[in-house]
Amino acid sequence: MTLRRNFSLFGPPLRTRSRLRIWAGTIFFYCRKYLYWYFSRHRFARSLLEPRQAQVIAEHRTPLLRKLNNVEMQLQYNKVHNLGLAIRKLNGLALNPGEIFSYWRLIGRPTSRAGYREGVVLERGQVIAGIGGGLCQLSNLIYWLTLHTPLIVTERWRHGYDVFPDAGRTQPFGSGATCSYPNIDLQIKNPTAQPFQLSLELTATHLVGRWLSSEPSPVRYEVFERDHRIEGNWAGGDTRHNRIFRRVIDCKTGLALREEFVTQNQALMMYEPLLPPSGAAGD
Repeated sequence: MTLRRNFSLFGPPLRTRSRLRIWAGTIFFYCRKYLYWYFSRHRFARSLLEPRQAQVIAEHRTPLLRKLNNVEMQLQYNKVHNLGLAIRKLNGLALNPGEIFSYWRLIGRPTSRAGYREGVVLERGQVIAGIGGGLCQLSNLIYWLTLHTPLIVTERWRHGYDVFPDAGRTQPFGSGATCSYPNIDLQIKNPTAQPFQLSLELTATHLVGRWLSSEPSPVRYEVFERDHRIEGNWAGGDTRHNRIFRRVIDCKTGLALREEFVTQNQALMMYEPLLPPSGAAGD
């Protein structure tokens, strides 16, 4: 699997910048992203249709509500509301051959004017309240789904901080995709000759996603990690590393055809490495 661009939010210690510089930088990067969206030669997917593809290529679900230490449950309820608004812009998306799915191009800026509420936001390793909070759960889900399809992830940003311990975690560390409008985007291209369609829904308890297609896939994918390690860093904390791979398996014979490198991760740990399993788990 080719990951054309795999960015990291983890880097040198953050420097304090003036408000003017932050404002100017925001305008610059916004304009650059908009120019790319609307004037590049790429064909971006934008058609929302009633689900009509018969074959489920990949399916996954994640719980909507989690009890997080020192986080008000109202922010969790607001997150569910925010997810509902975003899903309206994505559910039924047709991703035809050669087209690119851009997460933020379809959803748009999550503002209070657009109906978004304060939800859980991760900022510099801290859990805070922010308008549109919780949409990372949706980008995480779509990214994980895509790793189990022949679709190509062309832009994905990894989380720079590992905020929650592994209690209840069912996926390898670093198998999500963070998002922040508009530059920290998730983009996926359909390199195949068959159409795909994204199906999303909220049940009473879960966020559910599926990639559908017109034909069944001849292979299935198993995603796993290698080289997991935790290292101390010069600032006195700990940094977590791993590499993500996927195994391609023939559906008829059950034989592994090959292994593909997906990405590598590193994140600053915001909890003690030996914290017991009773710690809160995050999305």
